[in-house]
Amino acid sequence: MTATTTSTRVSRLGFPVKVMGRDDLKSNDARRFVSNPHLKVSLGYLDAILDHLDRIDVRMYRMSSDIAPYATHPDMPQFHGMVRESSAELAAFGAKAKRLGIRLSFHPSQFIVLNSPDPKLVEKSIADLVSQAEMLDLMDQPPEAVLVVHVGGTYGDVPSARQRWVETWHTLPEPVRRRLVLEHDDLRFSTADVLWINGHTGVRCIFDHQHFWCLNPERADMRETLAAILATWPAEQQPKVHFSSPRTELREQIRVDKTTKKKTTHYVAPVFTGHADFCNPFEFATFMRIAEGLDFDVMLEAKAKDIALLRLRPDLLRYAPDVAARFGLQPSKVGDLEAEEDAVLEEVKLAGSA
Repeated sequence: MTATTTSTRVSRLGFPVKVMGRDDLKSNDARRFVSNPHLKVSLGYLDAILDHLDRIDVRMYRMSSDIAPYATHPDMPQFHGMVRESSAELAAFGAKAKRLGIRLSFHPSQFIVLNSPDPKLVEKSIADLVSQAEMLDLMDQPPEAVLVVHVGGTYGDVPSARQRWVETWHTLPEPVRRRLVLEHDDLRFSTADVLWINGHTGVRCIFDHQHFWCLNPERADMRETLAAILATWPAEQQPKVHFSSPRTELREQIRVDKTTKKKTTHYVAPVFTGHADFCNPFEFATFMRIAEGLDFDVMLEAKAKDIALLRLRPDLLRYAPDVAARFGLQPSKVGDLEAEEDAVLEEVKLAGSA
């Protein structure tokens, strides 16, 4: 296995779930159970999203983990056959995604906890993962279409928590093990922890740029760590990483005294574990230059989602054309990319600017 190639593939940029630039595009059937929501409805919405992604030349997309509503709910067996009932639609959707060259993935919710001491929670987590792995298989997606999970809770004992994850891994059904990838987080489990788990399971790992800055007690080197995580993927598969910039804005809170009714303004500092609306192009370019020669796709986890991606592309051509080239962005296309950005985002001209 290797993370470095002599001829680096063109890397993809992607975003998760909600298409903020198009309020007419839904990411999943969000109706309540009384309205009989269905995976087939979600797939119709996702089909329209694929068309939009193709039009704006975005080749990676994270689907909502709720596209099959109530499919594993223990008290709603009427929804349990939903995935199999949709096998034809899943196959058609997957074929279209492959034809368009769009890489798909899931990132199941924080309620998926494979290292919980509670066996019932682990059982429920596995059921959700089985359902999502089955959908990817019925879509006939390649191995790069993954289920991204975190380690879970520490429960006051990190080594024991890591070991429980390893023990659960060996009980997982084969389709889940084949799709599962493990991401470090910003508060509990560092890159060293997920690499330790990889050493005991072989699970592929995900590098998250912002999480690495938030939690790196080992003071590990970024490039060396990134290379080690990318090397957990087979050479014939293209890994992916997550990138986001931290929130930096000052927020104001207006508080009202319950007795005097007087309003006071309080300034609130940013929490740097939070994701910013957009990706700072200078941070992104710096990271990509650190990672020069390493091969991976990038999932942007900015709050503005597709709008942040549409903004980043012309920013890279403007400020870091060498980095832009890694994503197949050419100077001749800057006008088209700026037009895509302008279609969803207004930019206020500063006084004195050209």
